[in-house]
Amino acid sequence: MNTTEILVLYYSRHGATRQMAHLIARGIEQVAGATARIRTVPEVSAVCEAVAPVIPDSGAPYVQLDDLRQCSGLALGSPTRFGNMAAPMKAFLDSTSGLWMQHALVGKPAALFTSTSSLHGGQESTLLSMMLPLLHHGMLIVGLPYTAPELATTQSGGTPYGASHVAGIANDQPISEAEKKLCIALGHRLAETALKLER
Repeated sequence: MNTTEILVLYYSRHGATRQMAHLIARGIEQVAGATARIRTVPEVSAVCEAVAPVIPDSGAPYVQLDDLRQCSGLALGSPTRFGNMAAPMKAFLDSTSGLWMQHALVGKPAALFTSTSSLHGGQESTLLSMMLPLLHHGMLIVGLPYTAPELATTQSGGTPYGASHVAGIANDQPISEAEKKLCIALGHRLAETALKLER
């Protein structure tokens, strides 16, 4: 039986965005016929001679352009850096112009997730910043509708633009139950959308 594979691509510095990626993957895999492929991006170094190992010491493997080319949908996640995505994610997206020229991502659904230190630390602007290159690729953005009840009641993360988490200034706040449910709901919605688009 063929399965619809959704790429869950993230960068995480302190672990919260990685945890969100796994929750989104859980939501994807709750949909019959869908599977999640979890990948990350390497750090960016200011030292020109610095080279990341081909395989990370731990966690998800590094993403390859073929992961994007072959996926049926994409969940993209990054912590916030001054209201924008982190440099490692931006550096990877900047390397995808070949896929853009081939129209490889046109018509595929995409969803977004982020983690910030504070409640008003730029969650929505970070999600919007990650949408921009995906829109240039011709992807179809899937958000979180208010039919997810946690979106209207959350006291922490959660936006209609995508899943989010408030990690705290010391990055010591666990992902709340509402945030977990919204991550799972986003993965579920993304997978359902991908399956519908493939029909």
